Amino acid sequence: MSRRRIEKVPHPDRIWSYFRLEARPLALVTVSGILYNVGMVAGPYFEGQLAQCLFDIMKGYKTVSAMVSLAAVYLSVILFVQAMRAVKRFGVRRFANDTSRNMRHMLYNSLVHMSREELEKENLGSVMTKAVADVDACVEGMRKSTTEVFDTGVVLAAYTVMLFSYDWRLALLSCAFTPFAYLIAGHLKGRVAQSNAAYKKSAGRLNGATMDRVSNAVTYRVYGCEQNRDAAYEVRLGDYEKSAVAANLWENTMQPLYNIISMCGAVLILYLGARNVLGTGWKSWDIAAFTTFLSCFTKMALKSSHAAKLFNAVQKAQVSWTRIKPLMKEYIGLDAVSPPDAARSAELTLSGVSVGWPDGETVLRDVFFSARPGQIIGVTGPVACGKSTLGKAFIGEVPYCGSIRVAGRELRNLSHRKRSQLISYMGHEPELISDTLAENIRLGEPGEIEPLLRTVCLDEEVRQMPQGADTPVGSGGVRLSGGQQARVALARTLYNSRSVLVLDDPFSAVDQGTEQTILKNLRTLAENKIVILFSHRLYQFPTFDRVLFLCGGRGVFSTHEELMQENPDYAELYLEQVNGGDEHET
Repeated sequence: MSRRRIEKVPHPDRIWSYFRLEARPLALVTVSGILYNVGMVAGPYFEGQLAQCLFDIMKGYKTVSAMVSLAAVYLSVILFVQAMRAVKRFGVRRFANDTSRNMRHMLYNSLVHMSREELEKENLGSVMTKAVADVDACVEGMRKSTTEVFDTGVVLAAYTVMLFSYDWRLALLSCAFTPFAYLIAGHLKGRVAQSNAAYKKSAGRLNGATMDRVSNAVTYRVYGCEQNRDAAYEVRLGDYEKSAVAANLWENTMQPLYNIISMCGAVLILYLGARNVLGTGWKSWDIAAFTTFLSCFTKMALKSSHAAKLFNAVQKAQVSWTRIKPLMKEYIGLDAVSPPDAARSAELTLSGVSVGWPDGETVLRDVFFSARPGQIIGVTGPVACGKSTLGKAFIGEVPYCGSIRVAGRELRNLSHRKRSQLISYMGHEPELISDTLAENIRLGEPGEIEPLLRTVCLDEEVRQMPQGADTPVGSGGVRLSGGQQARVALARTLYNSRSVLVLDDPFSAVDQGTEQTILKNLRTLAENKIVILFSHRLYQFPTFDRVLFLCGGRGVFSTHEELMQENPDYAELYLEQVNGGDEHET
């Protein structure tokens, strides 16, 4: 769907907005629906006329040609009515498809732009159920409501008018049973809503258990917990089955009862209508009138039972809408970023920055440093010194106090979209998508990736893969080694590079020689960028322009040489690695 179409959804948390958005297909549905459903009365009328014509032929009053002419007219009318039905069904399906697409776009857009805290409150299984089943249930309720306005409302009115025109007393008596079906459906709507709400919650729990079972299968196998997890999953599955049966029971098993109640009036028509034919009733009927009245009533009774079933579908839709409504927020578009001031575009300045997780203690306090284009800033420190926490502050995952300014802009005042136009980020745990290696780098953007593969020393390995860059990497990159995953993630970051590149431990899974080559390539490729490189491996730190050493909740910013002379903690950490090898890495 085009962005324009999504952005013009007014009040996405209101159902009527989606009806207004589809005004054109609904106008088509209205015109064709009225013509089709009013034309439905032609069926009972012509059935009665054909029955009377057959009787007259048997009596010798008419010839077979009269039957043929009548049948031809009947066929022409039915063809027109069915053509209107096809147009109406097309319009309704178009409305349903567009509405489903609009709702999903709004919901997905809301999920994508949720804060970390909001996402953590949402259970994964519940989100999956809302994004798929609940949207489907809402759209289905809207579709059925739109359809039944004509297929039940208009046609019932047309049938009722026809019945009253033949015998209003008999029409009142025979139709008196239909409201009972509505009363029962209305009485059961609370039970339908309750059972469907329980079913949706159970489906969410089962989806969550499924994702947990798949994602953590190896962990459970290693620690011998598979049987316990299987047993817990069976409990979820059993609960889901029971709730699904209960929901379907209340929704679907009452339909035959609605049909029986609505059809009870046919008994009165057979008796009192026969008296009309015999001339002893309220009206004087011929066979055509009796056949038309009975046919019209049976069709009306069937439609009225469908209306009772519609109540249940609407109740399901209301339950689902209540679940997804909090997620139906205003569409967040791709806001533009004005070009930075060339005179200060390269400046990165941290002034008095303190970071820490919400509801937790402050990890770092009063961090100061600045950087210019072409500089590589190394950030290191002991275990749990706050390196990754500081890195996440750049992308808004961790709140901070103080000031972080890029190109003169304060990061906390920017939207996620604008911040992403200034900063590229690679976490220390690369997240690859289940697609090809090339798509993991491009992320849907066109362009050449070969230069990036050479930069991260992955080009030769990719050539040896079965399909080259089009080789699928598997779920989460499972078909790649740890080093390959890290280099693919680094290539992706460089492919989408911005003014500042924040790289969190990008070389932890590669050897020193490869690290040195990549860093050399990186300095050339990012000569007009600022690179903030978080790492616990210090072999290359002497080549960096500046070093930020984090220790004890504080940061010291200087050159490698000055830190070696003035900071014993940094000097000890560096010398341990250089003299002792990787066994001292943390």
